[in-house]
Amino acid sequence: MHLVCLDLEGVLLPEFWIAVSEKTGIPELRRTTREEPDYDLLMRGRIRILAKHGLTLPALHEAIRDLEPLPGAVEFTKWLMGVAPVIILSDTFSQFAAPLMAKLGNPTLFCHELVVDEEGFIRDYKLRQKDQKKKAVEALKSLNFDIIAAGDSHNDLSMLRAADHAILFRPTDAFAAANSDLPVARTHEELKAAILARLG
Repeated sequence: MHLVCLDLEGVLLPEFWIAVSEKTGIPELRRTTREEPDYDLLMRGRIRILAKHGLTLPALHEAIRDLEPLPGAVEFTKWLMGVAPVIILSDTFSQFAAPLMAKLGNPTLFCHELVVDEEGFIRDYKLRQKDQKKKAVEALKSLNFDIIAAGDSHNDLSMLRAADHAILFRPTDAFAAANSDLPVARTHEELKAAILARLG
């Protein structure tokens, strides 16, 4: 039985932190896993920047409140949930993603948690599990699922390599070149076709 695992940001939704950067005018917050493969370094830096500028979780919610799924993502997700089980494996946080998942039809989401103090400031983060994307795929494979995975950046690579079938979705040219053995889809229609080919 097939099961599809997808990254969230960059595949179905825009990058949350880029949206926050644009709303707040803080360019340092534009950095994502496309540029920084060390996730802990990236998150520690974000938390410091937020504290420096006095930004709370409610301020971040306001920044992403009007964020919409990527063009074609709603239709793609609806189609996909109709043909195979789907799990979104993301390195985002439930406090960020939960308000936006309804726009995608509420697919199952595995992600992390922010540690927020009484005043709404982000003090830390808790990983569900280190390298959770890869370990989730490995666990699902142990249940005899044939895993199709799609992602776009460094933090998806271990998930993609653990899957039975992997697809890069709109990767940077450098990331695609560094993983030239993996097929690339540039639109949701191309991703749909690639998944269909693997569903048999």
